[in-house]
Amino acid sequence: MDPISKFFVSYKIPIGEWGKAFFTFLTDNFNTFFRGLSGGLNFLLDGVVDTLLLVPPVLLIALIALLAYYLQRSRGLAVAVFLGLLFILNQNLWKQTVETLVLVVAAAAVSMAIGVPLGIWAAHKPKVYRVMLPVLDLMQTLPTFVYLIPVLTLFGLGNAPGLIVTIIFVIPTAVRLTHLGVVSVPKSIVEAGEAFGATKSQLLWKVELPSALPTIMAGLTQSIMLSLSMVVFAALIGAGGLGTEINRALGSRKIDLGLEAGLAIVVLAIVLDRMTRIAVGGKK
Repeated sequence: MDPISKFFVSYKIPIGEWGKAFFTFLTDNFNTFFRGLSGGLNFLLDGVVDTLLLVPPVLLIALIALLAYYLQRSRGLAVAVFLGLLFILNQNLWKQTVETLVLVVAAAAVSMAIGVPLGIWAAHKPKVYRVMLPVLDLMQTLPTFVYLIPVLTLFGLGNAPGLIVTIIFVIPTAVRLTHLGVVSVPKSIVEAGEAFGATKSQLLWKVELPSALPTIMAGLTQSIMLSLSMVVFAALIGAGGLGTEINRALGSRKIDLGLEAGLAIVVLAIVLDRMTRIAVGGKK
């Protein structure tokens, strides 16, 4: 190594040590809070899973198919949803699928609940968005395995850390698409509302949000798909579901188990994608 390189290496910026010290401080001083939050989230998620598993699988599948029909008014989609979920049941992966479904829906719901208000705020405050942008970039580009470690340290094993990791990964999409939808509202529409004396609140609820709704709801669909993509990673820190089966297959080199669990995720992704598109996109 040349002298200049040695000089820079000798004065390494201790980013890792600073991060370790920060998380050590959190665990030493707020461990009760983080473990209490983790316990509460695990209790809620496990309770929903247990409740859904009390319903006979075929009946629950039929109810989901009816929901699909209600959202799109499409018999074809309802039949496809019914058959797709029956395939998962046939593969003996129903319990894992329910666990994954609960985790994905919870992560997408929380991400939208946080991301939409932040996106609206950023759309009305360009300076705020400029501050948010590098944070959003960091949340999306930082390798997932990097923030699995601190989340595991703070929250322990279980569905709760899996949910939190998924939310961290998904929120930027909800913020970005909400921001895009609001800033893309034609100025002529906003000016017309102002001309009729609409307040800022009325402009937001009656002009901007209805116009931006398709883009915001595209964020919902993307949030669900990204949540599904995190299933395998979440399983590494104790979250149940189909990701656990894929990790088992990877560890034992079982091609059959990996294929079955992988196809189950694909079916679930298609079902959720079609249903959420219907719910928010309307008839085409």
